[in-house]
Amino acid sequence: MPPRSIGTRNETSLHRDLKFSYAGQDGLTEAQIAGFVADGINAQGEYIEVQTTSFAPLKEKLPKLTAHSKLRIVYPAIISKYIEVFDLHGKRQYRRKSPRRGSPWDLFDVLIYAPDVPLFPRVTIEIVLVDAAEQRVRDGKGSWRRKGLSIRDRSLLTVHACIRLKKLSDYRRFVPFEPKEKFTSASLAEKAGISLALARKTLYVLTKLGIVHRTGKQGNTFVYRLAALKKPQKRPRSPKKS
Repeated sequence: MPPRSIGTRNETSLHRDLKFSYAGQDGLTEAQIAGFVADGINAQGEYIEVQTTSFAPLKEKLPKLTAHSKLRIVYPAIISKYIEVFDLHGKRQYRRKSPRRGSPWDLFDVLIYAPDVPLFPRVTIEIVLVDAAEQRVRDGKGSWRRKGLSIRDRSLLTVHACIRLKKLSDYRRFVPFEPKEKFTSASLAEKAGISLALARKTLYVLTKLGIVHRTGKQGNTFVYRLAALKKPQKRPRSPKKS
């Protein structure tokens, strides 16, 4: 049976550039291990997975990869996006900046589908804050929301900074409140400058990780508080090397 992988056919330029960057000149890309294919492996033997969408596909792969080595999951959070529209002949018609700005909290939009990923041993999640361009073609086959424009590719423009989440305590950075301060999803949304929907996703994941806990309700809204620091939580066991 061939190794399982999403493959490179549908890989965006953004995904490819990050994959080669994190693997490094002395590393490898499309590394095969335990029946799976990792995006890369760097010179230190650490596996690299670039994840631009839901973390759900990693659930099956994670135990196998972490049984053999450390794993770094790279998630690009697009801070500024530029939209480039092309005609069917490949000529660019215009370029504009999207009004939407991303943030590190965008991680929880994709982590919510696999909130236990940070609990696995030897897993580091690295948020890369980037500017990117999205190339669209006027072919009439795209979503009605994009007026028929199809997304052809996404490319990396600029890397601003990286946020490394190695220990569970690192996730406390997403709770901008004092230890004994009580808060709701609405107050998190306001303080972090994110949508209410994203604040709710963030708190769902942080509750699963034991970073925050619910203390009660305020009307129909849950009230939260930063959880006390504890000994490292028991993480899912990785299978022994075969």
